Amino acid sequence: MLPATARMRRREDFSAAVRGGARAGRPLLSGHLLLRPGATEPARVGFIVSRAVGPAVARNRVRRQLRHLARGYLPSLPGGSLLVVRANPRAATSRQAELAAELDLVIRKLTRRQGGAPQCR
Repeated sequence: MLPATARMRRREDFSAAVRGGARAGRPLLSGHLLLRPGATEPARVGFIVSRAVGPAVARNRVRRQLRHLARGYLPSLPGGSLLVVRANPRAATSRQAELAAELDLVIRKLTRRQGGAPQCR
């Protein structure tokens, strides 16, 4: 489970990451990464799983899987960074291994553009 201190909850944080961060997309997921130099708090991750993904059960399942997968990337994300992961409708019918591969590619693309290379632990 993703620690509470590593979760994004405020609308302003989501907006800042989506509007001001780098973007990378794949068929199942898209991501936005905003680096905030000088920020002292740990990196935080937020998830957007809209109704287009499916009914509540499917959305919650996708969200839980993404939270679990994102936990492995937290130690290697720069401090203060904001990562938003948006699930596309095809994510509801995909397996966890497919989500893991897509998330890895999205995070690698984003960090390559920002000058780092986090790895899942």
